[in-house]
Amino acid sequence: MTPSPAPDSARFGNARTWWEIGLVLAVTVGQSAVYSLLTLVRRLLVETPLGQQEAQLNTARDDLALWDALYRLLDVFFDLALVALVVYLLWEPGKSALRRIGLDFSRFGGDLGRGVLLTAVIGIPGLALYAAGRALGVTVSVVASPLDAAWWTIPLLALSALRAGLTEEVIFIGYLFDRLRRVGWSTWTIILSTAALRGAYHAYQGFGAIVGNIAMGVVFGWCYHRWGRVMPLVIAHTLLDVVAFVGYPLAVTLWPALF
Repeated sequence: MTPSPAPDSARFGNARTWWEIGLVLAVTVGQSAVYSLLTLVRRLLVETPLGQQEAQLNTARDDLALWDALYRLLDVFFDLALVALVVYLLWEPGKSALRRIGLDFSRFGGDLGRGVLLTAVIGIPGLALYAAGRALGVTVSVVASPLDAAWWTIPLLALSALRAGLTEEVIFIGYLFDRLRRVGWSTWTIILSTAALRGAYHAYQGFGAIVGNIAMGVVFGWCYHRWGRVMPLVIAHTLLDVVAFVGYPLAVTLWPALF
């Protein structure tokens, strides 16, 4: 029978885990959440009503299209390097971290089906919530990046959508669920706290986005608890962002009178 760890050893382990969580959040989604909340506070302090303000997605990094593409590719690379770092921290001898959090292709058919279903479950109410937030003046106008800069614009936007899906779901769900379980948090405490952090991460878009992303976080957290796989969440998140980054501006271009 394996002896239980000594109390001092357990306390040291918990303290080390908390330090790791804090450092990971400080260089990834936690840092972004702080800046996002500060952006919301700044928006509320100006004279222009929140409903009349705009939030630009995927803003240009340079006036020249080629340099803009290069900078965007580097942004994606360095963000995915942080995701790789988190996966590395999750790795244990003899246990694949990717398989443990369900970020592999062993059940891709089922993951794809669940991901598409989640896209509809989250996406349709999300559009309604965005429209309601705009009507109530508590959500800023989200302006997507134009698609006519160069031929590589759409592939880069799709890559940015994948980057967002991997960053948020691997860290919010795969990493934080694992680490917070280790320090003794209950399942619903983890689901609600990570959902709140997700809401703060999108606070720059206004209160409607906060509510919508908290709801998304609760649904995604519950699904991960049931399925034990991050892959369907990454697929759903990527599809949602592809629609936001590419689908909406494309619809504006094709049917300007309607949109």
